[in-house]
Amino acid sequence: MKIFWLGHSAFRIEFGDNILLIDPFLTGNDTFAESHYAGNINAVTSGCTHIALTHGHNDHIGDSLEILERTGAILIANYEICSYLTSKSTMGIKTEPGNTGGTIDLGSFTISFVQALHSSSYEESDGNIIYMGNPNGLIINAQGATIYHMGDTDIFGDMALINRLYHPDIGIVPIGDRFTMSSQTAALACKTYFDFEVAIPCHYGTFDILEPNADAFLDAMKESSTRVIVPKVGEKFKVK
Repeated sequence: MKIFWLGHSAFRIEFGDNILLIDPFLTGNDTFAESHYAGNINAVTSGCTHIALTHGHNDHIGDSLEILERTGAILIANYEICSYLTSKSTMGIKTEPGNTGGTIDLGSFTISFVQALHSSSYEESDGNIIYMGNPNGLIINAQGATIYHMGDTDIFGDMALINRLYHPDIGIVPIGDRFTMSSQTAALACKTYFDFEVAIPCHYGTFDILEPNADAFLDAMKESSTRVIVPKVGEKFKVK
């Protein structure tokens, strides 16, 4: 399994014949534009088979519709997001809608929807705000690895139940503060509720109002047995 961080909360995960994009916010993502991909969306989305979305904010839906139409990939998201993007497509898209507590079997992997403490809406170009259902974290089970992409969230006690139910060994953890957990709170969540082999911080450095780097998270995780990987944007790394 290979993972690429594309800046913000966007990831490309390759396993078997699958290329899964999570929250592909690429246009307007300065950290992606400054990577060695130089904003080349076609290059980083080539071969995409699936897109999974944690919630409906613009900086998470991102370029999903364009990628779905161009690649024919399958969208995995809550019902409201699937319905909205279907209504906006001029070509038709393939969707697998779900919601909190549900699991979707996609053949060679599964995705489960778990709760997240956040909000979820989409702002259209005319300023109209569209309700996008409840936010979620995503549990991806593939090739013997279980990845928990937390989405945008605060810490919450039921993370203990998520660990008990799914036993994730890889955590993708928002640390940017203001809209999500801070580095210190994210580290507390990792150390209190999970036994991650690997933690990958995200949702930082994209905008001036977010935490600029992962230094504070690394410092807060120093006493943990969890290995923290802080990849460069666009850098490929293996976790399994």
